[in-house]
Amino acid sequence: MATKSKGQSTAESLRKTRTYGKFRCHNPSCMERIQPGQGDKTAKCPTCGMEYRIHWVNPTLPRIRGPVWDVNRKLAEEKLKEKGVQ
Repeated sequence: MATKSKGQSTAESLRKTRTYGKFRCHNPSCMERIQPGQGDKTAKCPTCGMEYRIHWVNPTLPRIRGPVWDVNRKLAEEKLKEKGVQ
């Protein structure tokens, strides 16, 4: 059962914190919120640079379909070179 706080259930109080039109970066060390332009097919994280393919559930609700592999592979290779791993 949901707990009541100031006359609202847990779900009702969490509704205020939701962000529509944004999603989080799937890089575990980043988790930045990404807001793609309306109808964009890809979106790039401004913090870590990872790029994702996007599916639009409706005109205001984007979801990640998956990574853009060539961009993310290049980023991973650069990080490994910085650390001296071959």
